[in-house]
Amino acid sequence: MSMEITNSYNNYATSNTKNSGSKKDSNVTTSTVEMKTSTPGVTRTEQIKTGYSNVNDYSKYLQEKYSYMNTGTTSMQGIPTTVSVSGAFLKKCMNDPEKATYLEENLAAIPECAKMAVNGSLGTLTSLSYQIDANGNITCISSGTNDPDGKIARENAKRKAQEKKAAEEKAAKRREEKKSEEEKAAERRAERKEQTEKLKEGRETGTFTVSATGTDVKSVTRSLITTSSGTSTAGSFDIKA
Repeated sequence: MSMEITNSYNNYATSNTKNSGSKKDSNVTTSTVEMKTSTPGVTRTEQIKTGYSNVNDYSKYLQEKYSYMNTGTTSMQGIPTTVSVSGAFLKKCMNDPEKATYLEENLAAIPECAKMAVNGSLGTLTSLSYQIDANGNITCISSGTNDPDGKIARENAKRKAQEKKAAEEKAAKRREEKKSEEEKAAERRAERKEQTEKLKEGRETGTFTVSATGTDVKSVTRSLITTSSGTSTAGSFDIKA
């Protein structure tokens, strides 16, 4: 089971950014802003920093606040979770308070969203992933199973084993039938060889005896004719039913 959700920065960009007295440390500016939360209609006051000269320093600042960002797999609600933000978008945010506010709003909301994903899943989640691309679009991917106790998997394995066994038995039966047909063909060849030998003897003496065996008189007669083909019509025939 997997699910993918996307959200665009352009549809979500906040207009709540307000600068309530900035103080600068080199080029870095600290601003106090109103941030949206994962609860609709509820905001909170937060200080954010912008004005970084490089993405690496900006990433370090964000990772101090959101330890799960761009640090590989972490655990949220007991589920392996990854949170990745495009370096291109970080570059856009590091000197833009509006975009930076949008980014931090979403980063701060991820733990609560992960909880919502786990509680709202119809099955059992096995992994979560949040990805923010170069344009600020957010993709959430979840993977999971509807068979947490393995019952369905066991039933599927049992069915596959039965199907495999049936296929093997069918193949074995075909091999036996083929072997039986080959043995019968060998017997018929031996019989024809014997009849041919008798015919040769009959040509030498002027008489011959030909026999054919079967369950259908027409087929037996045809077999008799085939065996005696090319011989004189004179002589006696011993047709065995």
